[in-house]
Amino acid sequence: MVEAINILTKLYNDYQKATPNFLKLIDAYMFYILLTGVFQFGYCLLVGTFPFNAFLAGFASTVGSFILAACLRIQVNPENQKEFNGINRERVFADFIFGHLVLHLVVFNFLG
Repeated sequence: MVEAINILTKLYNDYQKATPNFLKLIDAYMFYILLTGVFQFGYCLLVGTFPFNAFLAGFASTVGSFILAACLRIQVNPENQKEFNGINRERVFADFIFGHLVLHLVVFNFLG
């Protein structure tokens, strides 16, 4: 148990030192989306799925948003710069926003 705490402490300290602030912001956004999806699924289990389209649309929105944020994080990470050569951060962020617009148009149409 003590080793697990030491490992987690070292992981946290290395994350705080080595990770740029803009990646920490994306990580916080991804954590928020994860919590939202867990809350939606828990609500579905406890209360039920009466408007099933609403549950599916909301859950698809959280999953899609998480995937788009993961793609954004991978592309703006300085360690992955050589794999995404020639693509600047503004283009990646614009693609992220465009992907969100398309995703939420689909979710809105799925609601009926």
